[in-house]
Amino acid sequence: MIGYTSFTGRLETKAAIRRAGWRWLTTPDELAHRGWNIPTWNNGEAAPYCLDNGAWSCHTKGLEFNVEAFKRALDCAGSGADWVVIPDIVAQGDKSLEFSLSWMDELTCRFDLCLLPVQDGMTPKQVKPYLNKGVGLFVGGSTEWKLSSLFEWGVLAQETGCYLHVARVNTVRRIKLCQHAGADSFDGTSPVRFPSTLKLLNNAIKQQYLWS
Repeated sequence: MIGYTSFTGRLETKAAIRRAGWRWLTTPDELAHRGWNIPTWNNGEAAPYCLDNGAWSCHTKGLEFNVEAFKRALDCAGSGADWVVIPDIVAQGDKSLEFSLSWMDELTCRFDLCLLPVQDGMTPKQVKPYLNKGVGLFVGGSTEWKLSSLFEWGVLAQETGCYLHVARVNTVRRIKLCQHAGADSFDGTSPVRFPSTLKLLNNAIKQQYLWS
């Protein structure tokens, strides 16, 4: 299972993230802040990353989804990303799915792996027809809903053979829940906001292999 975290310019933290084997989750806002350049390590070497759509940032600021920023991010960083998150509407269920589907053809034609976000109220039955090797799951939504429905999304990912990512995972307990759901990856800001937690979280990931 791969851990992703928000990009930082702090050299010591970047070095620790690299040693731990984590990757970067970048967004349109973060790319714009860095002049639309992809993430790199301290030596200037390109670093592995995924591209989120920026909907969460817009939501927290009370703004509409920034279509232009997302499209520019796709042009600058989409081709090199591990995967791209299809635009969604935070915690809006059916409305979010409708919005995501309006983007799907455009993105799946350009990128090998796109992730369909699932939000509060959505069900596996609703999204199953759209999942395959090139379209995976991005489990977002409110924290309570996400944690209570995570195992269902894990079962669906196994049934369809699709990629499974879980957003906003910042504790050992949540890492364990991701492991039990069979997640391929997760993201969290804790290693950047509180660098001392990286060792604890990374140890939790490694224990998966011991249990196996």
